[in-house]
Amino acid sequence: MGLGVAGGGIWLAVLQGSGYYVAAGAGLLATGWLLMRRQPAALWVYALLFGASLVWSVWEAGLDWWPLAARLDVLFVFGLLLLTPWVTQRLVHDVPGQADPAPVSLRRDGGLALAMALVLFVVVAVLSWTRDPHEIIGQLPGAAGNATPALGGPEDVVPPGEWHAYGRTGYGQRYSPLGEITPANVDQLQVAWQIQTGDLRGRSGDPEETTDEVTPLKVGERLFLCTPHQSVIALDATTGAQLWRYDPKIQGKLALQHLTCRGLSYQPPRSEATPTVQAAATAPAEPASAPAPAAEPASASAPASEPAPSPPAPPELATSGQAAQPVAADSGHAIDHCPARLFMPTADGRLIALDPDTGAVCKDFGGGKGQIDLWAHMPNLDPGSYYSTSPVVVTRKLLIVGGTVLDNLSTHEQSGVIRAFDIDTGALVWNWDSGNPDSTEPIAPGQTYTVNSPNSWSIASVDEALGMVYLPMGNQPPDQWGGRRSPAVENYSSSVVALDLANGKVRWRFQTVHHDLWDYDVPAQPTLFDLTVNGATVPALVQPTKQGELFVLDRRTGTPLLPVTETPAPQGAAQGDHSAPTQPRSALSFDPPPLSGRQMWGVTMFDQLACRIAFQRLRYEGRFTPPSVQGSLIYPGNFGTFNWGGIAVDPTRQAAFTTPTYLAFVSKLVPRPDDKALMVQDKGPPQGSLPALNENFGAPFAVKLSPFVSPIGIPCQAPPWGYVAGVDLRTGRIAWKHRNGTVRDLSPVPLPFRMGVPNLGGPVMTAGGVAFLSGTLDNYVRGYEIASGRELWRSRLPAGGQATPMTYTGADGRQYLLVVAGGHGSTGTKAGDSVIAYALPKR
Repeated sequence: MGLGVAGGGIWLAVLQGSGYYVAAGAGLLATGWLLMRRQPAALWVYALLFGASLVWSVWEAGLDWWPLAARLDVLFVFGLLLLTPWVTQRLVHDVPGQADPAPVSLRRDGGLALAMALVLFVVVAVLSWTRDPHEIIGQLPGAAGNATPALGGPEDVVPPGEWHAYGRTGYGQRYSPLGEITPANVDQLQVAWQIQTGDLRGRSGDPEETTDEVTPLKVGERLFLCTPHQSVIALDATTGAQLWRYDPKIQGKLALQHLTCRGLSYQPPRSEATPTVQAAATAPAEPASAPAPAAEPASASAPASEPAPSPPAPPELATSGQAAQPVAADSGHAIDHCPARLFMPTADGRLIALDPDTGAVCKDFGGGKGQIDLWAHMPNLDPGSYYSTSPVVVTRKLLIVGGTVLDNLSTHEQSGVIRAFDIDTGALVWNWDSGNPDSTEPIAPGQTYTVNSPNSWSIASVDEALGMVYLPMGNQPPDQWGGRRSPAVENYSSSVVALDLANGKVRWRFQTVHHDLWDYDVPAQPTLFDLTVNGATVPALVQPTKQGELFVLDRRTGTPLLPVTETPAPQGAAQGDHSAPTQPRSALSFDPPPLSGRQMWGVTMFDQLACRIAFQRLRYEGRFTPPSVQGSLIYPGNFGTFNWGGIAVDPTRQAAFTTPTYLAFVSKLVPRPDDKALMVQDKGPPQGSLPALNENFGAPFAVKLSPFVSPIGIPCQAPPWGYVAGVDLRTGRIAWKHRNGTVRDLSPVPLPFRMGVPNLGGPVMTAGGVAFLSGTLDNYVRGYEIASGRELWRSRLPAGGQATPMTYTGADGRQYLLVVAGGHGSTGTKAGDSVIAYALPKR
């Protein structure tokens, strides 16, 4: 043990790390040598070593239990062993002139000193258990007196007990006005019903990131959800009984990185009270090569002497010409007309319209096919490498569709174009291509969109009153090297972009990262709400980011409502590239303090030492350290402080419930000799049609990306790794923050230690004063008091719950909490297929 610690300590010291381990190794070696000679001085030496280690540990970590434990646990256990009779009875004094050695007195020969040092550690440990230096205690404000939803907003359209979009409405607040479940009764929640969808990961052709991330919709008395393998299911909201199931018969051999469906989109029936919308529904659509006409007012009834007009012929829609692509209307039950619709984006690049009542395909959409071919006009056709993993935006007139592309496969990926289609016919109305941003007229026949332009893979938000859709934008592959990006790409990558609903033109853009080299694409849905600023109500937008910022903007103009400053960033990008001189920082930030050797962690001093050595070998200059051939530490990593789950916003409190996560990653550039060699496929070539991710064919570097973990696979940075936090959006103040979750499902044995673990999946807030979260990586769903963040209730899940819960009212009048527990492939949580509804006991 002493040789290992001393050898590692010398290595660490050469790397300009802490010299403690050299001294500790020397102390252990001296103790071992004296023990072999049966000398009681071993106890004095070890007492001195342990006492000095305790002082050093408190100096480095303060009264923070888990960092203290990592430094002292092995030494403490070894100290206890030294005080046992098995050891002390073998220690003797050599007394001159006596044949037999004298026995050892523990009081005089170092035993008491060692015992006192061990007791002092216990005292320090107990003190550390009484406080949490990472915690913020406080209260969020109550509802603001003038914080009422704007008239005509989505809150006035969606009934209180329903959930019509991914974030409940197009505002993406993940807030429900229901209030039956409160802090006083949430601990009485019990399972009302539970079903299994039968959709489990592990099928042939599944990528590693096969994940169940769906947030179901609730319309009327029905729930609607999609599964990772793209089935659509309708359930009775009160009993969980299956009403219908639709299989889109996805084509095989797809080049998938992700296989998921975050949700469906819902188009309500046309209302007779909205004649302008009615006219839009009946007006014939233009061909895909021309923009849709403006809606005309509904005309009066035609004179009796005139024959009724014939229904318009289905429009000719552009397709990619794939013979293998299924046609929805030809492969199952289809009906001629759907008063309302569900829209399902599929992994083979289609958008299918379904009847909510029956699950039948809507033939009055998509030129009689019941679908749009999203591969139309798309460059580099490779089914599976482009599709919409997130639900599309629905407005009264339009469907707005983005999509995901493969991460770091090549410099010749598909376009990140955003397209708006006529909601009634599926005809293309406009297209906004971030690589060609000024041309939004529908693309001409025979043309293709810009290769490899930045995309929008997450969930967009919409404000129809202001006439804008808000897009969280990604980056251009490759993520970690940007030496050939065009001015347009530089302008729109990793930005929030507001487009005009009428024509797709850019109204404003706000960039969250300049010249992104860290895969810090904007991952979460922008949340829209009204914010009180100096006594006035301002239409606002809050945008969570992977690097930890919450940008609060005026959604009319993109102007910051909380201050944003440009801060200097590390320089020295890889050959042929450059780094932005500054990066934006919000006054409301969850950016963690920079890492140092002190923050390195392990279960024992040995893996902590290994992490310290690894840290010193990497390039690290704080946040925005550029990727390098040496290997750079990226913190926060591209897992994100925030990811696609986003945050929840209570528009009455003007407060947010957030789930910051902190994990460091390593980004190592690998020079490419040519455009064909596999450089980073450590497990061998991909199987079947799956892509060779991170090879960056066409770029000068491939990239190795990995979490920064110890030799035994735990994070090298000290916990907590995950929190829940409450934010007052009016002031930008973090009101409370608590570590969240246990390592029960992350450790080799199920230990219930509340260390604060990562989260993937969003929260939901309710008017009852309770928030819910199921995405923590320990397979629990939890309920929290919104005002204080205090955990009030939790229930064990049968699998990982990496999805965003929702809540609704059943036919029996009870408020239900709905959780999907299907697991997540990339986080390694337990796979499952459960949908679970909780409710208070029936009265």
